[in-house]
Amino acid sequence: MTNNLEVNSLNSFQLDVLREIGNIGAGNAATALAKMLDKKIDMKVPQIRVMKFSEVSEVLGGAETQVVGILLGVQGDINGIMMFILDYQSSRLLVNILMGRPVNTELEYDEMTCSALKEVGNILAGSYLSALSNLTNLKIMPDVPDLAIDMAGAILSVPAIEFSKNSDTVLYVENEFTDGLDSVIGDLFLVPDDVSYSRLLRALGVE
Repeated sequence: MTNNLEVNSLNSFQLDVLREIGNIGAGNAATALAKMLDKKIDMKVPQIRVMKFSEVSEVLGGAETQVVGILLGVQGDINGIMMFILDYQSSRLLVNILMGRPVNTELEYDEMTCSALKEVGNILAGSYLSALSNLTNLKIMPDVPDLAIDMAGAILSVPAIEFSKNSDTVLYVENEFTDGLDSVIGDLFLVPDDVSYSRLLRALGVE
């Protein structure tokens, strides 16, 4: 990996371009969520960082924090993995709104709940990948999502094993969506392999 692709050496212009992708993706995601939930959804300006994979569990509150993770493979011109991570409270809120139940209803991770969470993850990931694809003219497609309910460290071990040998770069987007009463915070991580990260920056004209 050349020096200008290292996480710590990204300049402000490169970060601005990545932030713009995050902003567009979050806007698409808010629109998609509003249709899915059949109510007005607003989003706060997303927090966007490029980080090392080893920093991810800390962002999620530590390796032992219980989370819900939706994991999707990314393929096409960009190869890697995308993760949408929710804490327990946010997953409960999201599913209960979706199901038309009181927001504090205890959540059972039955087949219907898991299916709903996969669909939400699929829609949100698709929104970001679509923004990325449109801005880069690269063909980027999500794979079928998998759902994991476990401690953050255990969930992160899956992409860590797969990508630790050839990738250490993570694009992190913290999303906060609100219907005016309640807020859902979800963390989105795109982990491209090194070749894809280089290709991505080249397509954005910032390498």
